[in-house]
Amino acid sequence: MEDRSLLVLYGSETGCAQDVAETIARQGKRRHFRTRVCAMDDYDKKFWRFLLRKNLPHDILNGLSCAVFGLGDSSYQKFNYPSKKLYKRLMQLGANMLYVRGDGDDQHYMGLDGELIPWLKGLWENVANEFPLPKDKPIIPEDVLYPFKDIDITLPPSFHIEFIADDTDKAESRLVTSYSEGEYDMLVKANDRITAADHFQDVRHIVLHNDSNPFTYEAGDTVSIMPQNLPDEINQFLEQVDWAGYADRLIKITPADPDRKVPPHWPETMSFRDLFLYHLDVCGVPRRSFFEMVSYFTMDPNHTERLREFTQPEGQDDLYAYCQRPRRTIAEILFDFKPFDIPFDYILDLFPPLQPRAYSIASSIRAHPDELHLCIAIVKYKTKMRKIRRGVLTKWISTLAPGDVVRRVHLSKGSMSLPLPSTPYIAIGPGTGIAPIRSFLEERILDHAKSNVLFVGCRNLEKDFLYGDQWKNYVADGYLTLYTAFSRDQEEKIYVQDRLRENSSMIWDLVHNQHAKVMLCGSSNKMPSQVAFAFKQIFMKEGGLDSEEAESYFSTMMKTKQYQEECWA
Repeated sequence: MEDRSLLVLYGSETGCAQDVAETIARQGKRRHFRTRVCAMDDYDKKFWRFLLRKNLPHDILNGLSCAVFGLGDSSYQKFNYPSKKLYKRLMQLGANMLYVRGDGDDQHYMGLDGELIPWLKGLWENVANEFPLPKDKPIIPEDVLYPFKDIDITLPPSFHIEFIADDTDKAESRLVTSYSEGEYDMLVKANDRITAADHFQDVRHIVLHNDSNPFTYEAGDTVSIMPQNLPDEINQFLEQVDWAGYADRLIKITPADPDRKVPPHWPETMSFRDLFLYHLDVCGVPRRSFFEMVSYFTMDPNHTERLREFTQPEGQDDLYAYCQRPRRTIAEILFDFKPFDIPFDYILDLFPPLQPRAYSIASSIRAHPDELHLCIAIVKYKTKMRKIRRGVLTKWISTLAPGDVVRRVHLSKGSMSLPLPSTPYIAIGPGTGIAPIRSFLEERILDHAKSNVLFVGCRNLEKDFLYGDQWKNYVADGYLTLYTAFSRDQEEKIYVQDRLRENSSMIWDLVHNQHAKVMLCGSSNKMPSQVAFAFKQIFMKEGGLDSEEAESYFSTMMKTKQYQEECWA
């Protein structure tokens, strides 16, 4: 770091790691580092292959000073596994680790910030010791965004937004300019509610169509869908922030830094309204960094002080009570802290980009040529403050009608593999966890595989037994053994793990003697650990194993992928 250069690499699916990377970069700039933020996918791919080579000298990275912070959820079995593996490998190769590895945990009541805030404090203290500031350049205070004293270095915007005077062609809509490999525009053929009208949860069966060549996928694959904001909400937002007069004007966005890039799928020019309609998130719950940025633009000193308190360690309880607990949105927060003066060039630093949401595919393309099916729960709930909240993507998804087009649907390889037709298959799918299982079962039945056992969990037979008629038909045709756990249809609640224990002898025979493949899909809350515990109980009861042996048996199943999970928060 002799030239005080700082590279911040991140890997992100939801935008959370990118937000942390941008926060670290801003803090680095305040310490007069020349910072660069880069997604790992865009960084030198040879470097990652290089790290994994087994014949590297143990001191090959002794000139590298670095730190690692992982973002994860401790409810997952492999909590922060990639960051732990990376940290260990960097140490093995002699890198100078500036600080201990940090493990951000979504389960912390403050979220990832519960670990990130103290970790950053310790990191920058160590960095200051190893790379002291030039005597003539003090740290730029955290409450300063524009030039500080006579120092040239400031925190400039990442992008410039230019209003184009000639906007005669503004009616021409250019939503997408480039596609990546595996991205397709999909035509909506159906968007049907498959839970009862009086059930609390609206679950949709969505059929998307694409007849282009080579549109294909495999059972267990996933899709990522980029959400859109609703026009009425964006119009209301623009009115609220006094930007409605700019809504139909064309803009052009250019990087203010050579290391920055405008996302390739953004059009070269767009209307100011479309920037918020298709690309920026104003209806989501913001992260802590948003409050930091807003504090620079508020015009009321009391508002500025409160916003900055939210960014400090001692203010995290207040931030939780104000934002996370009631799930307050970006638009609502801006309304609370009016008036403000946000320079247009800082819009992309202030508002987070809309992030794609990933879903398991719920169909076999062999069973449904040119089609892709999804099973999506529409997110709508009341907060503790009795306010109704809706998911950014699913509220848009719920409005789609046959004939609408969903753009840039991205196909990705799934984490689970289809067992051979001759291998018995045990599937456990509570709730919308049934989605990937449906794709596997449709594929297996086309291959005439008959040793299929399905454990389905939901609340009520008549209200949310997803794809119940399809499973009953498979049972009638001799392709499926079905066990159901309707948790609210009797006085005592029954769950899939209870049905597993009730059929322990069959489970042990399939797993131990016939080497059945087991797949669990659904919520990552308590359910995966409870199902795992049920399997260990079965191994002890039917296999005569003690608790340690049952734990080892289950661990071996996980390592060999005889037992696989695909669970989500």
